[in-house]
Amino acid sequence: MGQKVNPIGLRVGINRTWLSRWYVDPKEYADTLHEDLKLRKLIMDMPETKGADIAELEIIRHPQRITITIHTARPGVIIGIKGANIEKITSELQKHVSKKVQIKIKEVRNADNNAQIIAQNVARQLLARSSFRRTMKQAITNAIKKGNAQGVKIRLSGRLGGAEMSRTEEAKEGRIPLHTLRADIDFGFAEAHTTFGSIGVKVWVYNGMKYGKEQKEDAGALLRKRRERVPAHRNEGQRTEGSRAEGSRGESSRNEGRF
Repeated sequence: MGQKVNPIGLRVGINRTWLSRWYVDPKEYADTLHEDLKLRKLIMDMPETKGADIAELEIIRHPQRITITIHTARPGVIIGIKGANIEKITSELQKHVSKKVQIKIKEVRNADNNAQIIAQNVARQLLARSSFRRTMKQAITNAIKKGNAQGVKIRLSGRLGGAEMSRTEEAKEGRIPLHTLRADIDFGFAEAHTTFGSIGVKVWVYNGMKYGKEQKEDAGALLRKRRERVPAHRNEGQRTEGSRAEGSRGESSRNEGRF
């Protein structure tokens, strides 16, 4: 029963933060949470956001307004011509909430490295009846070569290739240390609703270790620094002694001249 924990949920508070940030009275908590889920579903299902490659949605609640930040690889698709699409999205969301809705758009710089975008691209290719093995290998190669990822794992589950029996296939390259909490692991999930059933796509991307300010130096590094400092002090001491000796010689020669 191992390997079932969401890597992002496991790292919240360590090197990840919450995607919904707000505080309400405990009595209002359930309604507010369901409102958040409804807003997320509405944005993802809208025709204006179709093919926009949305990586994640951040929801921040203020006393008078709700700020929704959309992280996308293609901001032009969501904004539309002269901002027509973004106005449609805002007006549609405004119907379902009482507070004022404000939408911000952030561009995802490295789309080849983002697990959610990789999962969506794989699902899109599966819908177009592409070979699942080739699709997985291609996505992994792009993530490592173009996205500079240190490790990628893709898992597909369902009626792959239209087979009668559903099965799970996996492709992996590099390393993915799921148990290391300081590892920066991105996770993405998408579904391809094909004519012969749904295929689930899970993607793990490892981007190296994330060290915070509390990172402690190991004993070896401290010893090395101490060794580097000691010779410097010794050299300074030798210089001062040398200058003193020269000074005393000068004084003695002057005294000899007087006599």
